[in-house]
Parts: sequence; C-alpha cells; structure tokens
Amino acid sequence: MARRPVIGLTTYRERAKTLVWDTEFALLHNVYVDAVARAGGIPVLLPPQEHGAGEVVARLDALVLSGGSDIAPERYRQRQDPRTAVVRPWRDDWELRLLDQALDRDLPVLGVCRGAQLLNVALGGTLDQHIPDTLGHQRHCPAPGVFGKIEVTLRPGSVLAGVLGPEVKVACYHHQAIDQVAPGLEVAGRSDDGTVEAVELPGRRFAVGVQWHPEQDGDDLRLFAALVAATADGRAAEQDSEPSEGASRAGL
Repeated sequence: MARRPVIGLTTYRERAKTLVWDTEFALLHNVYVDAVARAGGIPVLLPPQEHGAGEVVARLDALVLSGGSDIAPERYRQRQDPRTAVVRPWRDDWELRLLDQALDRDLPVLGVCRGAQLLNVALGGTLDQHIPDTLGHQRHCPAPGVFGKIEVTLRPGSVLAGVLGPEVKVACYHHQAIDQVAPGLEVAGRSDDGTVEAVELPGRRFAVGVQWHPEQDGDDLRLFAALVAATADGRAAEQDSEPSEGASRAGL
C-alpha cells in the first residue's frame, strides 16, 4: 500500500478555554485537519516555536500555511494601521522559516488566507492593511465570525484553474489582502472588485495561495486533493534514489 503523505499544518498559539482549563493552547480549527485527512493526507500540527523549522520540513511531504492573525507590517516595510490590531510576531517568524525551508526543498505548499498573504510577504510583496477602506464595502468579511461569499475568476492556464475551473464561489474572511504582488509570484484569481484572491509561484510542483478558506467548502476537497497529489512526484523521486534491498545487502 502506498504511504499516505504527511501534511504539516501551521497553528495558532492563543489563550483559550476548554473543559477545566483557561490557558495558552496551540490549536487549529478542526476543519483543516478533516480536509487534509479526507483528501488522503496525514495531518500534523506545527505550532509556533523557536527552533527546528528545517528538521520539521525535512519530515514533511507538504505544508499548509493556515489562516489566522494579521502579519506584522514591519515584515513588509509598512507602519502598523490601527485596524491591524492582532499580530503574532513569533508566529510570523516560525511560518516564514517553515516556508523558506519548504520552498528550498520544492515541497508542495498551500497558503490559506493569511497563508497566501505570508507567501506574498516572504517573496517581497506588500499587503493592503484594511481593504474596506480601499473597496468601500465589507463583503470579504461581513461581521465577526461570518464568512463572506465571493465569486472568484481564475486565470486561464493557471494551476488553480486546472484544479477548480474558470470560476469558483468561495468562503472569505479577511480584512487585509495582497497589494503589491511579490516578484516572481503570479496572480491566479481575482474577485469581481479586483481583489487578488489567488496567487501561484510558477516552476514549482505546487506553490499556491488562496485568500479564501477552502477548508470551509464541505465536500469540495479539490484543493487539498491537488496538494496531496503533488506530493507523489517528490516521494517517487525519493524511492528512486534509495538502493534496493538486495543492493543494500550487497553493499552497493
């Protein structure tokens, strides 16, 4: 039986309450875990920590940069807007190191919401810190805890169009978005108001970021299935480079 790929999922580190405990937790919405598992991967949580990014990535088959708090604006050379109210510098640092290692190894990467923004920032792009001011509406984040429903048009020939088709209706929850696109990164999709909703890094096995939340799409596992499928080439190459059992015994 083929080995199921190990998919790393970045997590929050926040104070929370559960059972008798009110303390700091490393946590993530379980819909991410379910989506990866149902798509054929083995989900592994990667909470923010000081060391070990290289060792962790060496043990992964793919990486998911999950959603969460705003990225610290100094990471993309801006002053902090008053609406950029929740930043987690230690999480930024951990995930940027994970992403650097993943790209260096050409590991398949899927950035979700904050993860798409992180991909852009890591490669030298910037963010619009509060898109309601730019767009004049709040359809991308209607209210706390409420997902917006957005139509996204995907660029013909893009990886994402190949996975999802030319148009897709998605669940969004973001007040920030990509502003200046990083060098080398390509826009793969926009909403009808012009907001960048998807980006891709060409020349990679699979390196995409989506501003929406595909883990909220219920039975539509196409993006996670594409991520899992992209791990196959890397694992096949590893197997090809390993000596056969007979060769190992013969000292070859």
